[in-house]
Amino acid sequence: MRRQLRLFGSAAIVLALGGLANAVAADWPQWRGPQRNGISPEVGLLQKWPTEGPRLLWLVKDVGSGYATPSVVGQRIYLLGNQGLDDEFVQARDTKDGKQVWSTHIGKVGNPDQKPPYPGARSTPTVDGTFLYALGSDGDLVCLDTSTGQMQWQKNLRTDFGGQPGIWAYAESPLIDGDVLICTPGGAEATLIALNKLTGEVIWKCASPEADQAAYASALALPIDGTKQYVQFLQKGLVGVDPKTGQILWRYGRTAQGSMANIPTPVADGNYIYTATGMSGSGLVEVNDNNGTFDPEQIYFSAKLPNAIGGSVKIQEYLYGTNSQALQCVDFKTGDIKWTDRSIGPGSICYADGCLYLHGENGDVALVEATPEGYREKGRFTPSDPPDRGQSKAWAYPIISDGRLYIRDQDRLWCYEVKAGPGAE
Repeated sequence: MRRQLRLFGSAAIVLALGGLANAVAADWPQWRGPQRNGISPEVGLLQKWPTEGPRLLWLVKDVGSGYATPSVVGQRIYLLGNQGLDDEFVQARDTKDGKQVWSTHIGKVGNPDQKPPYPGARSTPTVDGTFLYALGSDGDLVCLDTSTGQMQWQKNLRTDFGGQPGIWAYAESPLIDGDVLICTPGGAEATLIALNKLTGEVIWKCASPEADQAAYASALALPIDGTKQYVQFLQKGLVGVDPKTGQILWRYGRTAQGSMANIPTPVADGNYIYTATGMSGSGLVEVNDNNGTFDPEQIYFSAKLPNAIGGSVKIQEYLYGTNSQALQCVDFKTGDIKWTDRSIGPGSICYADGCLYLHGENGDVALVEATPEGYREKGRFTPSDPPDRGQSKAWAYPIISDGRLYIRDQDRLWCYEVKAGPGAE
């Protein structure tokens, strides 16, 4: 089985399996990009920024509250936000100037009495052709027309499926895989569900024996020994699910032990899957098919590796991400730390054209070369006119689309030009 792992290029298999495989290269159509791994295929981007940062194209200050990362497809930006606690909405904006095209109310903010108190929109919309799928923080799952925002169908994970989110409500971004939508109500009745993406009709319900609450990660469609599985990080552990029946095939619970918030989406390469939580630690498992039984073998576990809310990316043989203090480069297969730098502290991350884009929890933005040879910063700046975050932090992930860097922070959305021009480095 280990030989099979070497035969399958993980990127090629994900492209073959993913429902969004045909997305235009310049688009960022869903959570963590075209393949849900935080990687953009774009090239021709600036390799170094001016002292003041890349050129600001526009800033808008009316996108609503929340921590949701946008999606960008074609000339449209799609984003969740909220005004107060009774109005959570999906909006479309023009990439040219950030002006609103349409806005559709989908529900209220979930768990408004959460402690610590960070109520607000969290999910990233998933764009699939002419439809958009979004999950509100109170469990309102919607399918909208991308051109008008008109509702096509709507479900609620709490009322329709007995869903049980965690303390900080729902944060998952729906997965579209072919004709199927996968999401995670949580609870004993329908821990995960598969729906017909066109109608919202139930295909299967996965009832976990552990009755896991929904955590805050998003599901992946992954090849495990050449066979597709849905992999999700639930509140009690990482699980692999049969895509035809919804049966849980395996579970790994070490990185969930003692954790109140399982947030980062797993990072995968073939049979190897990395999960992490701030309170427990980080672990890599290898999942192999042993005559129809899937066994997760722990390769390593450590409390010192990337485990922050902002997730990690795997570039070639190395994992890049932050912990509570610093950016790290780690050998993905062994867990050996190649280098650590305090950089901008904990933050969220994406990758494009040889560089890491970091959005620090303090609001700063940095460009760092993705190399195991050492920390090489290529630019850093603080976005102009930042919001008052109160007790919260800048948790929205950065994204790259069509030569532009988008940064969201509460009710602000910045758009920067990062495409290299003539004479640019």
